[in-house]
Amino acid sequence: MTLQVFTTGGTIDKVYFDANSEFQVGDSAISEIFREANVSVTYHVESLMRKDSLDITDADRQLIVEAVRKSTAERILITHGTDTMPQTAAALKAITGKTIVLTGAMQPARLRFTDAIFNIGFAAAVIQTLLPGVYIAMNGQVFEAGKVRKNRQAGRFEAL
Repeated sequence: MTLQVFTTGGTIDKVYFDANSEFQVGDSAISEIFREANVSVTYHVESLMRKDSLDITDADRQLIVEAVRKSTAERILITHGTDTMPQTAAALKAITGKTIVLTGAMQPARLRFTDAIFNIGFAAAVIQTLLPGVYIAMNGQVFEAGKVRKNRQAGRFEAL
């Protein structure tokens, strides 16, 4: 099995720039996380964009859909910002014959206290067991696209 990983940015890849006193989307940390975890699955990482999910447009979603459609991999993991992850998952539902899992984080992967490493590992594990379809893997749960929302107050995803 080969796992195709597409990165789009989001909190998971944010970096703190002290001079600016703000976070900005930086390079993806997923290759480093996989390396440190000694992941033995063959994987390929490709960055599609580096955007906060609130800045992802319908044209960006179409770019994501086309990248997934063109990929020869049957299992595709997408790192994505959490605010609009459900919308992107819904846009991917038209693709059949592939297992597509989106994941992200509430805190940047580069911070000491983060859910990013767990979410990435969890998503990489469940993608190997799920039937074809589109899913969101967050907070130790798997949700079907179109049946999930982000609960901002609780800081987690939940079924509709």
